[in-house]
Amino acid sequence: MNAAAHTAVDRAEGEPELAWTINAVAPGVLAEEARALSACLVHYSTDYVFDGQKKTPYDESDVPNPLSVYGRSKLASERAVAEACPRHLILRTSWVVGTHGDNFLKTILRLAAERDSLRVVADQYGAPTAAALIADVTARALQPLVHASERDARWGLYHMAARGETTWYGYARHVIGRARELGMVLKVAPDAVAPIPTADYPTPAKRPANSRLCTARLCATFAVELQDWRQGVDQVLEQLLLEQQP
Repeated sequence: MNAAAHTAVDRAEGEPELAWTINAVAPGVLAEEARALSACLVHYSTDYVFDGQKKTPYDESDVPNPLSVYGRSKLASERAVAEACPRHLILRTSWVVGTHGDNFLKTILRLAAERDSLRVVADQYGAPTAAALIADVTARALQPLVHASERDARWGLYHMAARGETTWYGYARHVIGRARELGMVLKVAPDAVAPIPTADYPTPAKRPANSRLCTARLCATFAVELQDWRQGVDQVLEQLLLEQQP
């Protein structure tokens, strides 16, 4: 199972060779080794393989067109894995959030504790997806495939993200509101979060305006139910609060 990646999307623009080595070359090597060992490989990819111009959620048949070094390197990883190891699951997900590492939720909590107001992009759409949900669904998908041959039609590429959709702005408002309900001390209230367009927050890497992923194939193939994005975010907030207690 390969969950390792160069995920600093903006920094990747300035260090493309490193991003390519980690995100594209290494998964290909893992896939070759998995094939040699008669093993299967689970590889995680991203909504950033798309350009975000589609008006509806992306499904697995849509043609990728990444806008960034990160997106291009992750698309290359998908192709390397699929070519080298027939027994593979490639799971594209989006806006991953958890209690470990850096992520948008933690950044918002930190800024909301330091500042009196926030400005957050409101024209990029997606679904915050909890790492715990990704782990659970991966286990459920793998269970019936452990002994499956490489000819089994269930191997392949799937979209996996929480149900529902929001913007970074809506996400920030929800995080702040729920965190305050849980007793976290924050200076910023949800109403003090202002929506701004992407053009007002330029970054080195371009992001897709539409990061919504259609998960119908995953749900139908493996009989899984994906929780609403708010549930996963709330669970992460509750866990963070528990970790802060003495």
